[in-house]
Amino acid sequence: MSAAKADAHKDIEKMSFEEALAQLEKIVGQLESGEAPLERSIELYERGTALKAHCEARLKLAEAKVEKITLSASGEPAGTAPLDID
Repeated sequence: MSAAKADAHKDIEKMSFEEALAQLEKIVGQLESGEAPLERSIELYERGTALKAHCEARLKLAEAKVEKITLSASGEPAGTAPLDID
């Protein structure tokens, strides 16, 4: 990716998962409509790819933070343990 394109996608790094996903859905709609000229379609596709990668990274981060609740013999929550991602 060129420096200009990297700068154009720098705002994505600051987006929440929900913001990035909403923008990605909008881009998919624009691409599916087929109404954008070729050059604009390429720009949209590139931005969509960056948004998708951002969403995937945010999901991985969220998964790493999730903890599973351990239960005592009586069925009461006894504490937490790290999520087993393997």
